[in-house]
Amino acid sequence: MIHISYDRRKYQEDMINNIETFDNVVEIGCHIGVSTKIISRLNQDGTVYAFDNSPESSEAMKNLGIEYNNIIFTQADVRDENVLYDLMNRCENIDVLCVDLGGGYHPDTVFKVFFIWSSVLKPRVTLIRNRGLIDFINSSVSTEEIKSDEGFLESSANEIKPNNLNELKYWSDKL
Repeated sequence: MIHISYDRRKYQEDMINNIETFDNVVEIGCHIGVSTKIISRLNQDGTVYAFDNSPESSEAMKNLGIEYNNIIFTQADVRDENVLYDLMNRCENIDVLCVDLGGGYHPDTVFKVFFIWSSVLKPRVTLIRNRGLIDFINSSVSTEEIKSDEGFLESSANEIKPNNLNELKYWSDKL
């Protein structure tokens, strides 16, 4: 299932309701680890693979990693395909994907990151925090019935080839 919210409390409530003790979780946009702490407590017997590119995240996540031994932090731009390839080499199974990039902004980047990472990792659940995506969903009407029950878009996920993600090279270098 895919859950989209903007309110931080709702996003964290979705974590509480969907992350299980043995889950391996990818958190994209961990920043200084506020949500990472929640995830780490929920999946005590799993691993949190946390990613962020902001300078503030490095020291905060290093300290958090000392406190919680199930966090693996990588300071990186998740639009770089090598970051995804490295994760695929380290971890066989991802149960939950959490995406919180740019707060309420950049729905295009959030959707691209979600689509590519979820299509490759095929999580059971994806949690997304982004105001623009909610606005789009709540303002849209479609007569077509296309629905996914997994944490990725089942109708198109198999079209993504992990060994050929060249589209990532064309994205803006600025969030």
